[in-house]
Amino acid sequence: MKVLLATTNRGKIAEVRLIMGERLIEVSGLTDTPATAELETGSTFAENALLKARYYHRISSLPTIADDSGLEVDALGGAPGVYSARYAGPAADDAGRIARLLNEMMGLAASCRGAQFTCAAAIVWDGGERVFQDRVRGLILESGRGSNGFGYDPVFFYEPLGKTFAELAPSEKATVSHRGMAFRRLAAWLSDSGVLDTPRSGDRIGTTAD
Repeated sequence: MKVLLATTNRGKIAEVRLIMGERLIEVSGLTDTPATAELETGSTFAENALLKARYYHRISSLPTIADDSGLEVDALGGAPGVYSARYAGPAADDAGRIARLLNEMMGLAASCRGAQFTCAAAIVWDGGERVFQDRVRGLILESGRGSNGFGYDPVFFYEPLGKTFAELAPSEKATVSHRGMAFRRLAAWLSDSGVLDTPRSGDRIGTTAD
């Protein structure tokens, strides 16, 4: 079964393929379709994930998975949150977003640098939709470390492994990350539910969060 992953982010596509595997489904990312950022008008990660999944399901007719994820920093009142990708302006790259974050947190003690990554993964198919949400706690370092991953990974320090997300191998990150947890639960639910094999009309939205 082919499933569309509603993102043009190559790092995210590779990460989701690694997390979910392709024994159950074939994951295909967006290529020549519009970018998803303009669809992210919701106030929560779950709302944004569903907005994207609904839109691309409608234009592709494929079962569609979309996620919205971001960094929530305690000392910044949960910012950048749903604006994580646009935190330093629409034209900024990962380095620019990290630079603004570190500037906002300049001078904060380690005890005040707690943060979490949150991921909401939504799937929309003919007859239903569902959302799975997970999060992982960490600390924001004063400077980046590591060259793997993407986004804020270089400054997100995961204490149980003593490394930033950017210092983890892709397989390590997939095991412990917010996206890894949310998408593994989605994949397990898909395997058990059979919704992609037998579409069911009238299914209601389900949201599962820890």
